[in-house]
Amino acid sequence: MKLLSIVVPCYNSEDYLDRCLASLLTGGDDVEIIIVDDGSTDGTPEIADRYARDYPDTVKVIHKENGGHGSGINAGLKAASGEYFKVVDSDDRLDEHGLPAVIEYLKELRGTPDAPDMLLTNYVYDKKDAKRKFVMKPKGLPEGKTLSWDTVKKIKKYHYILMHSITYRTEMLRECKLVLPEHTFYVDNIYAFQPLPYVKTFRYVDTDLYWYFIGREGQSVSEEKLVKQVDQYIRVSKIMSKIYSDSKKVTDSRTCLNYMLNYLEIICTITCIFLSVRMADEDIEKKKQMWRDIADIDPELAAELRRRITVIMSNLPGKAGCAIAKYLYRIFSKVLGLN
Repeated sequence: MKLLSIVVPCYNSEDYLDRCLASLLTGGDDVEIIIVDDGSTDGTPEIADRYARDYPDTVKVIHKENGGHGSGINAGLKAASGEYFKVVDSDDRLDEHGLPAVIEYLKELRGTPDAPDMLLTNYVYDKKDAKRKFVMKPKGLPEGKTLSWDTVKKIKKYHYILMHSITYRTEMLRECKLVLPEHTFYVDNIYAFQPLPYVKTFRYVDTDLYWYFIGREGQSVSEEKLVKQVDQYIRVSKIMSKIYSDSKKVTDSRTCLNYMLNYLEIICTITCIFLSVRMADEDIEKKKQMWRDIADIDPELAAELRRRITVIMSNLPGKAGCAIAKYLYRIFSKVLGLN
């Protein structure tokens, strides 16, 4: 059995895929690389097949009809044989020194009670034309210790564990029945959210493993795309609300549920911000409908979210409300690296 399965969902990635795959091969024989070609129409399928021929013991390729990022992750999870599972987007890469270090770390823990359900590492905003690289660390977590939700007690508010920092135990993902929605943007939030109540133990390693490239033309986290695709955020907000409501039946850890609630607060806030920025009549109605839908899912959750200060500020009416929403967006874009 391989130690780590790395899934690379791809769609028209010919300009970036070589760089990505070269970084993953530094993991050696302990790594299984699963390239999921999501109906690409450029040279991506040929590049993927070349790597499968050159590295038959390491690289697998799945060619499928286009279904979106979540569909690619679903296909990769079905095919994964490694003990651990990580997603790397095709325009990103892993650090050539960080990956071997993480492999060795997991090998030392393999088969012991300290082998975690979730391993957290740092990620680097590799922003185009930026003078310096910005490293994101899950603050407040001690390094090299086996942690649980009960021992952590509290994770710093508004500092979120995103997909780039996560390596999950593969069987735990299957136990939580993770299936991401197809043809939907921003499913990385669901990926970082749904498994949390099933995570019994986790560890943090202070290693800059994931290099997240940001700033390419047409990227889905650009401000223009985020505002234009706000309906996708509405969908994700409602899906995550349902997950949170169901999670109360899975875990009684207040730390876990509070962390999830804080995460959901930010997702709903960002959604409301984008609707407020556009300020069209239809967007006002979409915002009202979103809150009605969340209330239908879980009235207590909707009421709690509506009391949160960021949600209140992102729902203020009129031009003043729009100005405040834009100001909030600037804050979140710097904190979360949205563009």
